Amino acid sequence: MNTQIAQLKKAPKYFSVVKAEYVGDYTLEIAFSDGHKNFVSLKDFLFRRANQNDPCVSKFADEECFKKFYIEDGNLNWDDFDMIFPLEDLYSKNVI
Repeated sequence: MNTQIAQLKKAPKYFSVVKAEYVGDYTLEIAFSDGHKNFVSLKDFLFRRANQNDPCVSKFADEECFKKFYIEDGNLNWDDFDMIFPLEDLYSKNVI
């Protein structure tokens, strides 16, 4: 059995982001409505997409721009939905 898959916590059916804090190096501490918390690094995702010249995501490789996230309707958003992740991916720390 793949231990990495076994360690992923399954998200509940209904949940939302209630708090997110930037902790450095493109990492966020995210709190969910069910009490679950994760430290989620988005650095690899951001720089991989920036290297692919993704215009919607490339600008967030700038750390000051990245830190301008907000929570709307239980989702973590950047710049009016230019960048948003499925809640299940944030919950399980499986951002690809």
